[in-house]
Amino acid sequence: MTTGQNLRDIDRQLLMDRSAPGRSAISMPASDVPEQSLPKDSLLRQEVPLPEVSQLEVIRYFSLLSQLNFSIDTNFYPLGSCTMKYNPKINDSMAALPGFANLHPNQPDEQTQGALQLMYELQEALGDVTGLPGVSLAPLAGAQGEYAGLLIARAFHAANSDNARTVALIPDSAHGTNPASAAMAGLEVVTVPSDASGNVDVDALRELADERTAVFMLTLPSTLGLFEPSILEVTQIIHDAGGLVYADGANLNALLGIARLGDLGFDICHSNLHKTFSTPHGGGGPGSGPVMVSEELSRFLPDPIVSKEGDAYSLTRPEHSIGKINGFHGSFGILVRAYTYIRALGGDGLKAVAENAIINANYLQSQLKDRFDLAVDRYCMHETVLSATQQKKKGVKGLDIAKRLLDYGIHAPTMYFPLIVEEALMVEPTETESKETLDRFIEVMRQIDDEIASDPDLVTSAPHTLPVTRLDEAAAARKPYLRWQSHE
Repeated sequence: MTTGQNLRDIDRQLLMDRSAPGRSAISMPASDVPEQSLPKDSLLRQEVPLPEVSQLEVIRYFSLLSQLNFSIDTNFYPLGSCTMKYNPKINDSMAALPGFANLHPNQPDEQTQGALQLMYELQEALGDVTGLPGVSLAPLAGAQGEYAGLLIARAFHAANSDNARTVALIPDSAHGTNPASAAMAGLEVVTVPSDASGNVDVDALRELADERTAVFMLTLPSTLGLFEPSILEVTQIIHDAGGLVYADGANLNALLGIARLGDLGFDICHSNLHKTFSTPHGGGGPGSGPVMVSEELSRFLPDPIVSKEGDAYSLTRPEHSIGKINGFHGSFGILVRAYTYIRALGGDGLKAVAENAIINANYLQSQLKDRFDLAVDRYCMHETVLSATQQKKKGVKGLDIAKRLLDYGIHAPTMYFPLIVEEALMVEPTETESKETLDRFIEVMRQIDDEIASDPDLVTSAPHTLPVTRLDEAAAARKPYLRWQSHE
């Protein structure tokens, strides 16, 4: 019996299926309070099919379920753009310290000086890393950081009585959140095409940049995993037109200690702390997306920021703040983890993160480009975008390859993104993976390519060894099972 078959059999034994009358997982002590009458029958559900199981059955059930989870702690997670890097356990230990974990956001500043000092020093560190000294830690996610940055751009133009600037220029390779955030901020989205090398088409940008341009949103490195060689010219074009330049800095893994966005001409950026600065994420959270701006724009930052006067720290509101974008001060537990990561590594360590991330991505690209097409065949940064166009001609799509990877204990890469690349497989190894892990991934990818040539049905019907194989994805999205029910 294979591991996958065994797990499928176990998975069928749902907690209700393990139930037997009279079994109990706990022994309740005698009540030390007076017995109370139940509410009216009309308010009670008459039939609540709760399982009757022993404590051992409960423990085994949830322990087995936990073993079905895939995480960076168990195997390789080459999810491009999302940056599933290893998260040092000291980060979690620091976030769990009682002095941090037990704080309440409504406590007065004098009771939270340690937390405020941490936030202040994290603001300073992020300002140093990006070259944009104005920092607000308030945004709860990357998309909210984008939204805050665009509201700052609008506030800046309004303060200059430049209300005709209502256009956001966005490359065709951008993250989908960019145009969504721009639209939410009340801006008209105009797409800037890429050139044959995967860069922003500078001539097209020059024609589009005019008196209506509020902001140009650029991901650097791009979603193709490429650095813009004409970045200084690009930012100058926008500034000459009177606009601002926004960096989607969701992923700073290729820039740490090597290049600063402010030095390249950017006015605003956000950073997903849960990507670059190592916090476990996925499944909808947790997240944190601080926004960083130039000194000129710092008066528009969202409320609050942490200020220091003498030895005292306090939450303050910038002079012309765009206001609050959520209830409190950001995802504090994520801020603690990011601060720990930065302090543990230091400047030299952060630079080594970027250097190793770039080396790993280029190593994978060089070893796989004879089997898989490249979005653009040039030196990449922290991630590489492969294309399964050759394999598609043989009847196997990129999705099939991703499913087959699961049989080998490797998480699928990011699929079909960026949208401008046919059959895209976006792979980001991060700096934390060893050469041995990368070599195994290369070997598996080459083996899957061999399988496509010799037995394509093996790949198109994958995965074969997991508790759940091919799903009806449309039905799963539209008619999900949200509670246990018998399907006999």
